[in-house]
Amino acid sequence: MGLELWDGQSLYPGPGQPAGSLVVHDARTLRGLVLNPHLQFGETYTAGTLDVRGGLEPVVEAISRLSLLPSRRERITARLTAANDLGRARRNVQHHYDLGNDFYASWLDDQLVYTCAYFERPEMSLEDAQRAKLDLVCRKLRLQPGEVVVEAGCGWGALALHMARAYGVRVKAFNVSREQIAYARARATREGLADHVEFIDDDYRNVRGEYDAFVSVGMLEHVGVRQYESFSGILRRVLRRANGRGLLHFIGRDVPRPLNAWIRRRIFPGGYPPTLAEVATKILAPAQMSIVDVENLRLHYARTLRHWSQRFAEIEQQVRSRYGESFRRAWELYLAGSEAAFATGTLQLFQVVFTPSETAPPYWTRADMYGQARPDQWFAATP
Repeated sequence: MGLELWDGQSLYPGPGQPAGSLVVHDARTLRGLVLNPHLQFGETYTAGTLDVRGGLEPVVEAISRLSLLPSRRERITARLTAANDLGRARRNVQHHYDLGNDFYASWLDDQLVYTCAYFERPEMSLEDAQRAKLDLVCRKLRLQPGEVVVEAGCGWGALALHMARAYGVRVKAFNVSREQIAYARARATREGLADHVEFIDDDYRNVRGEYDAFVSVGMLEHVGVRQYESFSGILRRVLRRANGRGLLHFIGRDVPRPLNAWIRRRIFPGGYPPTLAEVATKILAPAQMSIVDVENLRLHYARTLRHWSQRFAEIEQQVRSRYGESFRRAWELYLAGSEAAFATGTLQLFQVVFTPSETAPPYWTRADMYGQARPDQWFAATP
């Protein structure tokens, strides 16, 4: 990694060609990078006092590879997450997701799926890969016509609508982003699914009733460690003990480590990516749930983010005109940095399938998850 200073000095201590260079425009920026790099890299890049030469994603990836293990400061603060009570949770969601549905529509896929896609084949389009992800989730849950599903954190409604349309289930979907809920309700009406999917403007902690399946895609990382006990209690209360099953799809870690300080301040306030151990011991075990299957899709998320970054770059003038240059640079860095984090393994993307402890797993092998098994075979008697 090269370093170019405001006075014309260029420094590069390593052999061979550097992945790129950091271009520092003043002494104050350099001091900030030395004293608190996790926060100040993002702050100074957004402000324009730090630039990158050689491509943003390769440079950020090279930096990520230098910090694969958490620092001492990160280890100390790993569990010091925000309380994320009802009011704070709504404010955190609105900070990120209520920027305008048209903003997200300009660079996401045609269904506004803002979570990791599933690339069954590397050449798949983003649209096809997102549809494949929606269906993979449904297959893992073994959905059957007439069942009732609860979704915690439904985004713009793509998964809930797919579950109802393709699998004949009824869905209650909870979300505290008013813009997302309004969009999802309008789409359900347009597509004739309003009688099958109820989009509810409320927090996941207020879920009531009993359900055949529980699903949460891209929401657990917003819950926060201090709320794991309440999240666990909800699973235990709402999931039917007979043939009940659930799926958690979330950004995670291999070891406890807080979200990047700048991302936490500017992009995802209150966010915390849990480890598998934390999910197993603090959420699922207290809820008396058994883990049935775990899959890591982190490289699929890196590819998803590459698509998003490319699409975002195509609308940079539009974003600059509407939100300003600092906003554009912040989101450019957030997308590139996230791609680098998944590419290097500092972030993971887990899908965890679980059932009540006394319930038999809904399948004998994984084979039919990825094949064409009929729904009437999903709950076949154990061999």
